[in-house]
Amino acid sequence: MFRDIVRIKQKITEEECIEVLTNELRGVLCVNGDDGYPYGSPINHWYDPESGCIYFHGGLRGHKIDSMKRDPKVSFCVYDQGYRKEGDWALNIKCVIVFGRVEFLTDQDEMDKCCLALCHKFTDDEDYIKNEFRRSMDHTLCFKLIPEHMTGKLVNES
Repeated sequence: MFRDIVRIKQKITEEECIEVLTNELRGVLCVNGDDGYPYGSPINHWYDPESGCIYFHGGLRGHKIDSMKRDPKVSFCVYDQGYRKEGDWALNIKCVIVFGRVEFLTDQDEMDKCCLALCHKFTDDEDYIKNEFRRSMDHTLCFKLIPEHMTGKLVNES
């Protein structure tokens, strides 16, 4: 059902994929949008090593939310900052694509865990985080991507 990468020599390990998902701040979430058009949107994420799920938060409504409610199948692409070999112009980038299904969170403890983990990816300022929870949680929707297939590769731009 899911395809493996074509250039198998570029494939990275599952551990490297998880490292990219853990360390990078954002990726592009792609959904089946209106009239069959794909819709991709940049979004912050948190990879939970315990469940293997990827968590997100956002507004209560919009194109992305409507699309996921209609069809929970999504893909999520994340890539790292890359590196250049000495004396080379080409950037080498680790890229990960995760396919799976989205579930909207209803459990308040799971929602709090998701939002807290997302906040800590960006800041350790506990006063700011406390204020964000107080100000935003009433109009925040949390959801998770339950992976069904993941591939990753090292791309050389040359």
